[in-house]
This record gives sequence, C-alpha cells and structure tokens, in this order.
Amino acid sequence: MIAVLGALSVEPMTGYAVRENIRDVLGHFWSESVGQIYPTLADLERQGLVRRQHGARPGSSMFAITPEGHEHLKELLGEPIQQAPPRNGLLLRLFFGSTLGPDACRALLEQARADARQRLAGFQALRAAITAEDNPDQLPYSLITISAGEHSARGVIAWADESLAALDAAAPEAPAALDATAPPE
Repeated sequence: MIAVLGALSVEPMTGYAVRENIRDVLGHFWSESVGQIYPTLADLERQGLVRRQHGARPGSSMFAITPEGHEHLKELLGEPIQQAPPRNGLLLRLFFGSTLGPDACRALLEQARADARQRLAGFQALRAAITAEDNPDQLPYSLITISAGEHSARGVIAWADESLAALDAAAPEAPAALDATAPPE
C-alpha cells in the first residue's frame, strides 16, 4: 500500500504506470507483488485515499492521490520500520562452503560480483535519468536512495573481491607438475 500511495504522490498514473514505476524505480529497493497493485488501487479508492479519473484512452483510468491519501501516506511512512528476518541464499551456501567446495564457492562469489557490477551500472543510469528530470522537490530524496544502492553494490563488489582472495589464500598448494624428462626417484 505504501509503495502504491507513494508512487501516486509523485504524480497521477494509470495502474499500468504504477506497476511499471514500482518495478523500475522502487524495485531497486522494494519488492511489491505485481498482482496486488490493481486490488490495492481498488481498495485505496474504496477508502477515499485515491480517486479514479478517465484516462486518455477509452477504458483506461488514471489514479490520483487525494488529500486524505497524502495524510494516510504520511502516517504509514511515520510508523516504525519492521525489519524482515534475513534470508540470503548466497551466504547460506557460502557458510556451508566446505561441503560445496572451493570451486563452486568461487563461482558463486564471481556471480555475486558480476551481479553487483550490473546493479551499480543500473543505479548510475538511474541517477543520470532522475537528475535530468525536473522535480527538484523529490531529487534529494531520490538521490539518497540511489546512493544507498550504489554503496551496497560497491560493498558487495569489495566483499566478493576480498572473499575470492581469501579462498585463493586458503587453497592448498597445487603439487608441482611432474617433469616427464626427469628420471624417477
């Protein structure tokens, strides 16, 4: 509900635009069930927190947040943050790395680093796009959240580099290759 109201607090949108905005912008740090967006919009409309307007195309609807919706959003944003219990499949696998083996752990770390580099590039592109928009009231807040994503991605890259080095340092020395020309002992 917060994500939908928040998206509509920026500007009126169609349900499809809300879905795309949540996926493409908020999706970097917030996961929302796409199947819940239209029922949430209908529920918010019943509560008087958004109003539906006819869209530019027949059959399409624009949704706009109402003053009551703004107040409700402020209340929701003011509630204490509920931390979700951590569930990190990568760290779970690495914790049991002695069973998985160093090569598989190395592959997981390399993939995590590659994914983080891709996320960092995405955040940098998002920074450029948002900076180019004309929304000075929202800009500092958008940049704060983008910065958190950039720092997180850089942190994963540094951690993966450090972890790969630790795996390399822990690897037993490979036996010297047998010289085929040397006489057997």
